Amino acid sequence: MTRPGLLQWSLLLSIGMIWGASFLGVEMALESFPPITIAALRIGSAAVILTGASYAMGIGLPKDRRTWLFAFGMGLFSNAIPFTLLSWGQQHVTSGYAGITMAVVPLLVLPLSHFLIPGMRLTPIKTLGFGIGFLGVVVLIGPAQILQSGGGDIENIARIACVIASMCYAIGSVITRLAPQGDAMAFSSAALIMGSLVALPIAFAVDGLPQVPTATALIGQLYLGVFPTALATIMLVYIIKTAGPPFLSLANYQVPIWAVVIGMVVLDETLPSSFILALGLILLGLAVAQSKRRVRA
Repeated sequence: MTRPGLLQWSLLLSIGMIWGASFLGVEMALESFPPITIAALRIGSAAVILTGASYAMGIGLPKDRRTWLFAFGMGLFSNAIPFTLLSWGQQHVTSGYAGITMAVVPLLVLPLSHFLIPGMRLTPIKTLGFGIGFLGVVVLIGPAQILQSGGGDIENIARIACVIASMCYAIGSVITRLAPQGDAMAFSSAALIMGSLVALPIAFAVDGLPQVPTATALIGQLYLGVFPTALATIMLVYIIKTAGPPFLSLANYQVPIWAVVIGMVVLDETLPSSFILALGLILLGLAVAQSKRRVRA
């Protein structure tokens, strides 16, 4: 694992924007597709794209069983479970709220990495930085919104589902970091294949065959499969392998910003009045969390 350089930082910024826009893609896809089907189709289409590209490049798929075992873990916790929970949750909460909950991921990655990944100790400066950033997320959500729910019990359940999805992402990132060394394309393809084997049968059993979608739903579904699933999977595996899960988790501080901005501009969702303060706290948290590493360099 190396110190994050220009490539890692560029990929981090790109993946944050791609993931932030995925909540708009889900809103579009929900026009025609049920939540489980949305998750299954995006994983299945991404698996086809990555596996085809992997063989076209002469890479293929992993050969050893241990790698496939870790690929199953990533496919389950980074794809099948969180995609389904977020797609269902967005029927009852805004895309901005769903994006905001993704900032919980860094908080959960820290203790997992501390106990499971050598060299990823939970230092005071990292704790301070992530704490400041997470405080920004709390400000962005608003205490009143946390304690009250204007949408009844179903909205509360949807909010919990979004938070559980973020927990799954944290577990998935650690599983990916602990996986045997190998080509990122091969491992990404294997993870999506395993996720498809879980999600597709469940989707067909619960939702049946998809109906003919509207143009809007089809565009949203295609975006979900190509960008935040296929392309982002390669990017996140590379980032985790070279810079570690805590560094990748910094992308989750960007996701709320992109999700809220896109929701406000495209979906006419309400922008919290405390957005500027929250943005400042999130950026400050990023700077503090990385400050010690830059000083050492």
